[in-house]
Amino acid sequence: MDLGLKGRVALVFGAGGGLGGAIARSLAAEGAKVVAADIVAEAAQATAEDIARAGGAAQAVTWDLADLRSIPQHLAGIEATFGPVEILVNNTGGPPPTPVSGQSPEEWERHFRAMVMSVIAITDAVLPGMKAAGWGRVITSTSSGVVAPIANLGLSNALRASLVGWSKTLAGEVGRSGITSNIVLPGRIATKRIAFLDEQRAKREGKNPAEVAAASTASIPLGRYGEPREYGDTVAYLASERASYITGSVIRVDGGLIQSI
Repeated sequence: MDLGLKGRVALVFGAGGGLGGAIARSLAAEGAKVVAADIVAEAAQATAEDIARAGGAAQAVTWDLADLRSIPQHLAGIEATFGPVEILVNNTGGPPPTPVSGQSPEEWERHFRAMVMSVIAITDAVLPGMKAAGWGRVITSTSSGVVAPIANLGLSNALRASLVGWSKTLAGEVGRSGITSNIVLPGRIATKRIAFLDEQRAKREGKNPAEVAAASTASIPLGRYGEPREYGDTVAYLASERASYITGSVIRVDGGLIQSI
């Protein structure tokens, strides 16, 4: 199936990590020109080099999402190299494991700026170009915690949930301009972040990480953790021409883990 992504300009955040890197590679494999953005320069560069070795087009950008003032400069650089952003993949890093109670206002504000305000500000900055072109994709990766809150991930559950309401509202505002806006939820995808969370849970419960992973796997109908590529391919489909009638949706990539309807 031709996804119609050849030559499209995609900006992927967190592209140096497991999920973001997989998304960047899947988009590039379909012919998109990918801007791999990450706060860690070496990680962004590694993803861009992987894409280039596979015959794709990629540019690495070091981008601190908490620095909202840098947005115009970064976007100008992307336009000079590849052109206006047509596919925006909002994928922010997760906060540390914490309970939802007892966090200082300063802690809430810091993570809100990096995880929520950055997404809104960057999206607002690229929307005029998408509207002018009559085509665009805004895809925001959050967490299964927005559907079924995860114990000890209080900051993540609360802040990421706000992006679901934002994305749904945005879909209604920009749909007639040919722009779609969707949320993607990862379940237990085999990344360093999931390995870290398993380790933290193991410490809290006095177990080893293998026991925690085995218990998690037992709760997944497909009987395994997901592969990052499977997540990346889902995002690539949502970014495609073939997904032109999907908007305002929340797509779960979780192997059936989330029990709610």
